[in-house]
Amino acid sequence: MEHTSKITGRLAPSPTGRLHVGHARSFVIAWWSVRKAGGRMLLRFEDLDRSRVRPEYADGVLCDLEWLGLDWDGAPVSQFEGRQALHQAAQELCDRGLAYPCVCTRSEVQAAIAAPHIGEVNEVYPGTCRDKFGSIEAARAESGREPALRFRTPEGLVEFTDLLHGPQSQAVAREVGDFPITSRDGQVAYQLAVVVDDARQGVTEVLRGDDLLDSTARQLALQRALSLPSPRWGHLGLVVDGTGRRLAKRADDLSLERLREARVDPRQLIAWIADSAGLPPGDSRPPAAWIDDFRLPAEPEPTVRFDAPELDSLLSGRVPATSRSSRPEMF
Repeated sequence: MEHTSKITGRLAPSPTGRLHVGHARSFVIAWWSVRKAGGRMLLRFEDLDRSRVRPEYADGVLCDLEWLGLDWDGAPVSQFEGRQALHQAAQELCDRGLAYPCVCTRSEVQAAIAAPHIGEVNEVYPGTCRDKFGSIEAARAESGREPALRFRTPEGLVEFTDLLHGPQSQAVAREVGDFPITSRDGQVAYQLAVVVDDARQGVTEVLRGDDLLDSTARQLALQRALSLPSPRWGHLGLVVDGTGRRLAKRADDLSLERLREARVDPRQLIAWIADSAGLPPGDSRPPAAWIDDFRLPAEPEPTVRFDAPELDSLLSGRVPATSRSSRPEMF
């Protein structure tokens, strides 16, 4: 594990689709926060889901970040290439009785492979396989199926302080239950992978979208079980379309690739991001020129709209107007 007295942040895109304006906003704000503090910014590809990862998407991420004017320290890291450490962490939890084999259907554990989002309901696991099998081998032999691993969630509240949302607490055992840390086909789940890799890379600050606020208590529980340090977390308002829905990678019309191909001036998108984050008004400038003006919001952010009118503004060479709405409900 790397140790540093500086703040260390990370950009952690998943090369499973094209980045869009929502990704750009979160990445730019996270970059501003780290660079304002004189810290290190790392780039990590969260590329464990091999059924969806494409080389062209990884190449597109690099092009998009460079187009925005963002840089990072050191070479990009592949989560998949470091997967051995992830599997070792899962095995450690199992060996210590903090995780157990589960042979429930794939549909019950499929959600663990990718990060969950607002609007996706977490079903509380009823504990069907808890204490049912003495080992992974016994689960395999008795069920005839390859088992997943579930974390044995401790009772009680998991509490933390979010940089924007303030004090937070969640009764993970009651509200989520024992959650998967690997899937039945051997993939390490998002919740465990991000915890292990943040610790391995010495990440001390994580700024990401509000859709991942609900994941934080689970990640903190895993960090405590593995005796890993916890970064400070901040969850930013989401970018939504005209109907209020979170932007998705399938929204190719709002992808950064399309903006690049249309020869949009990235400084105008940066100016829109700055305005949406409440920074003092300014001309279209590259992200480095906004560092001195940056300050993290002191309270939860509302959602920010970006749809056809805002896209038309960029394509016409103008900085889009910022339209905010109330933030979605959290736990």
